[in-house]
Amino acid sequence: MLREVKVEDAIGMILPHDLTQILPGEFKGRLFRKGHQVTEADIPALLSIGKEHIYAMELQPGYLHEDEAAQRLAKAIAGDSSLRLTEPHEGKVNVKSEIHGLAKIDKAFVDAVNAIDEVVLSTIRSNTVVQAGASLVGTRVIPLIVDEAKVVEVERLAAARRQEGFTLLEVKPFRKLRVGVITTGSEVFKGRIEDKFGPIVKEKVAQLGSEVVDQRFALDDSEAIVGEIHALLALGVDLVLVTGGMSVDPDDRTPGAIKQAGARVVSYGTPMLPGSMLMIAYLGDVPIMGLPGCVMHDPYTSFDVLLPRICAGETIVRSDITEMGYGGFYQC
Repeated sequence: MLREVKVEDAIGMILPHDLTQILPGEFKGRLFRKGHQVTEADIPALLSIGKEHIYAMELQPGYLHEDEAAQRLAKAIAGDSSLRLTEPHEGKVNVKSEIHGLAKIDKAFVDAVNAIDEVVLSTIRSNTVVQAGASLVGTRVIPLIVDEAKVVEVERLAAARRQEGFTLLEVKPFRKLRVGVITTGSEVFKGRIEDKFGPIVKEKVAQLGSEVVDQRFALDDSEAIVGEIHALLALGVDLVLVTGGMSVDPDDRTPGAIKQAGARVVSYGTPMLPGSMLMIAYLGDVPIMGLPGCVMHDPYTSFDVLLPRICAGETIVRSDITEMGYGGFYQC
């Protein structure tokens, strides 16, 4: 409802349009934007632009201004975590990460919220690597004034989902893993060609806060590869990466050697391109990954999908591999 009121009586009311300030020769622009909720501190500024009376929008019981609605939506998904909420800007509130880590987002909750008319909950994809300060979620409502019952329903959904044991939004910190690398291939072992895998793998590992503590070279020989796997495990590494020898050529022995070492294979192959020939296995609690050749030349492969999850402390299971096919086509 719009009505004309004295500025001193407008505290708590909503401006239905922008108010402009003009300082001759200095400034002309918006002093208050449409939708601003008038506070006592605003009164001198309003009087300074000649506004002794203004038109204001009065909130009726059971309705929320877009800023308050966006704040409550953001708090509903962020909960009591260390995630940071921005101040409202043009009716929007963002949720930001305080750390470098792996974003985990409950898609079912996001879908349920966005099924509510006039409510917007927009997120990045779950399992995205984020830096400290990165935005994860943006919230808003469509109208300037919204029925509070819609926001209450989002809060109810959030509480119910958490009671069922789901985490709606979090950023899992990366652990500092000690990584061992085994580079296979007679051509590299005998110095015929330069190792191209090592520098790339070391950089990807370092970007997630971990470190390659040892790199070993092995012939295309199953017994030799098995021996190097056990040697790295004896050093206490948290992750073993075996590069090369992952195709179906008769000389490629890596998949068989990983099995022969006693590892439990989760999957040999992924439904993602590039990176379909990757193997993920576990020897005890230590993950062992057989990396296909595309890791050397493609910027984003199945290795880049799974490595952050391992560094965040997750155990990869078969369903994780199955899900990589949808949206996993990164080359023409």
